[in-house]
Amino acid sequence: MENGKKSAELDPECAEFYLQAMQLLRENDIPFLVGGAYALCVYTGLARHTKDVDLFIRPSDLDRALAGFEKTGYRTEKAFPHWLAKVFGGGKFIDLIYAAGNGLGVVDESWFARAHSAELLSERVSIMAPEEIIWMKAFVQERERYDGADIAHLFRSCADTLDWKHLSARFGADWRVLFNFITLFGYIYPSERHRIPADLVRHLMDLLAREQRTPFHDQICRGTLLSRAQFLPDVTELGYRDARLEPPTVMTEKDITLWTAAIADENRTHVADSCA
Repeated sequence: MENGKKSAELDPECAEFYLQAMQLLRENDIPFLVGGAYALCVYTGLARHTKDVDLFIRPSDLDRALAGFEKTGYRTEKAFPHWLAKVFGGGKFIDLIYAAGNGLGVVDESWFARAHSAELLSERVSIMAPEEIIWMKAFVQERERYDGADIAHLFRSCADTLDWKHLSARFGADWRVLFNFITLFGYIYPSERHRIPADLVRHLMDLLAREQRTPFHDQICRGTLLSRAQFLPDVTELGYRDARLEPPTVMTEKDITLWTAAIADENRTHVADSCA
């Protein structure tokens, strides 16, 4: 990592585990991108030590990657088959991410074509582009985890170099989510709001005005794309269709059942951590 802050916080065993994992992927010719807190630090300079590292790979490479880790003696788990696998080494673990948790998209070649280069643990690695990070984080709006501050910090650090056209295209029909964070950015950093392209803001405002004039009668709840927990009553009790089962998402009923069942376990862990 270019500023070195994050690497300095890692204990030697943790650093060695991460280095071995990246080396194994390279030996098996599996491209990967570094994301999560490490990538955020590269773009914003804000270091945040976490218990794992996020490596993004293509779905087509997943089984081969897991086989390589298992052959070397690591334990692996497809924690949530539609988007996330884990690799365990001692008390450490790595997240292998190949899709969005809400099913809205998968890691593809365009992610690698747009990647940036940075240094992590004295190794040159490919880092997720800030546009992809923003897009992924925009849909993390759980009660116990909200990534809006990360997006605001990315806007503040990268607004002048962001590919706003690409970012807008990433959100596509979900442009309201992008508009939400652009609006919040102007509230959080009033002195920086001019750095958001004025033509993009006008375009989004025009879309908003146009939609407000057009009745929409389809009872669908897109809240489940933002939070798997907080909008469950809408699809289980209030009669709304779950947007996670509609194109372009890739989730199935089975995926949603497994993803929902994990909420209780994670809430227990959150309570235990809070009381520790």
